[in-house]
Amino acid sequence: MNTINYSLYLVTDSSRFEEEGFFQAVETALQNGVTLLQLREKELTSRAFYERALQVKKLTDHYDVPLIINDRIDIMQAVDAAGVHLGQADLPLKEARRMLGKDKIIGVSAKTVEQAMEAEKDGATYLGTGAINPTTTKVITQITAIATLKEICESVKIPVVAIGGINEKNAYDLIGTKIKGIAVVSAILAQKDIQAATINLTKVIKEVIQS
Repeated sequence: MNTINYSLYLVTDSSRFEEEGFFQAVETALQNGVTLLQLREKELTSRAFYERALQVKKLTDHYDVPLIINDRIDIMQAVDAAGVHLGQADLPLKEARRMLGKDKIIGVSAKTVEQAMEAEKDGATYLGTGAINPTTTKVITQITAIATLKEICESVKIPVVAIGGINEKNAYDLIGTKIKGIAVVSAILAQKDIQAATINLTKVIKEVIQS
């Protein structure tokens, strides 16, 4: 599982698109450098989420990019996605790992060193840490200091992905933190030219994570 490329992790936000435009945006991002995709749908019914996940999985399979489902283990299992991402208020990680076995990816949101170390102990594949900056998504966030992000990276052996208001300009603030990737929403999906935004971010992230 550690062969996963976390470098450019796209978390979806379909609220700004009509359905066809959403799938086009996702495909453009996959074509131009996204290495991991999380389908996050807070507003859809279970049926609609399932149907959207099936469509997105066709795209991620075509481009050989792992699909992660936000929160919903049932949807993840129904479409046979690569894994699930859990927040601190979701199903306990130990139970999720018991249900899914050792081969599925389970990402966990961790804002503190204590949460990070517990998640590693309980079987998390990777950690998502943030929000590093204020975000434009509807998700309620608390800011995580870059110093805390660095401390988390130094405290665990599993990969850490930074998330929250990161773009191609402020991503350079994360040099030296030892993150394995950057998770973005608006830095790709809110841009007029999604292709150019994805390509530019890919270049920036390479500099950040190799530093």
